[in-house]
Amino acid sequence: MRQVGSRREQGLAINASGSLLTEGARFSEAVSRLSQSTFVPKGIYRFGSHEAANKHAEDCLVRGMGLLAAMRARTMEEFEVFRAHTRDDDTSR
Repeated sequence: MRQVGSRREQGLAINASGSLLTEGARFSEAVSRLSQSTFVPKGIYRFGSHEAANKHAEDCLVRGMGLLAAMRARTMEEFEVFRAHTRDDDTSR
């Protein structure tokens, strides 16, 4: 068996530790960010094959990335319009 990495899990602490609390908070934050970025709606899915499951995950990812790109494009358009208006205001002074 091949071992990758050398990190050892810490045992349960008898007394509270600030470093352990910080580590736990960072882990929780990382996990919460992961769940927002998968674009797969929550729920229980049953598939007849691995191919069907992979296709569903890929379709969700493509749809989510498309929505994200559209949202960013819209935000950029609004930013450019705002920037153009503020430039016009600056030159009129």
